[in-house]
Amino acid sequence: MNYKQEFIKFMSDCGVLTFGEFTLKSGRKAPYFMNAGNYRTGMQLKRLGGFYADCIMENKLDVQCLFGPAYKGIPLAAAAAVALAEKYGVDAGFCFDRKEIKDHGEGGMFVGKQPVDGERVVIIEDVMTSGKAVSEVVPKLRSAADVDIIGMIITVDRMEKALDSELSAVQQVYETYGIRVCSIVNMDDIIAAIEDGIIPGAEYLKKMKEYRSLYGAVQK
Repeated sequence: MNYKQEFIKFMSDCGVLTFGEFTLKSGRKAPYFMNAGNYRTGMQLKRLGGFYADCIMENKLDVQCLFGPAYKGIPLAAAAAVALAEKYGVDAGFCFDRKEIKDHGEGGMFVGKQPVDGERVVIIEDVMTSGKAVSEVVPKLRSAADVDIIGMIITVDRMEKALDSELSAVQQVYETYGIRVCSIVNMDDIIAAIEDGIIPGAEYLKKMKEYRSLYGAVQK
């Protein structure tokens, strides 16, 4: 298996990727769901960081600092930074933001590697639904320094249209901010993994394809 197939099996084994009938925040009825809250052990987090590192290297992102938006992105970016160092010898910086600026002690909005002008930054997130998180963190980063946000890594691109657009959240982020969003896997990869017998879920294959056809964004 390649690393994408390994990641899909990893999600399935961890109970992160499940099949059934789920009502999403958008109101859509989806035949699959991803619950990142089911990553619960140190070994799982270590493996997850390795998949982020693989995706960064596959997409040739010459990163100098990994940024994890608080709170969910903090352990993800930390795990990815460790994996980059261990697997590829890339010693990138790591930082995250505070929800509120600290007005005592060392103060400031960021913890860890402080952003500096010209620094190549990659944002590490789990999944992207609307792109709201990007609209919050990009101004924070760019107000701190003239950083070069060269990409964003997410685990799964659902590849579906937003409620008010024919574009997916990933496509909207590129259109709005010029930030390239790379996913470890996408919905088509998950469908292929079911077809190839890598994960269970063959009974949901028809519904997966119907959902993709109904809500899928046109890929450019």
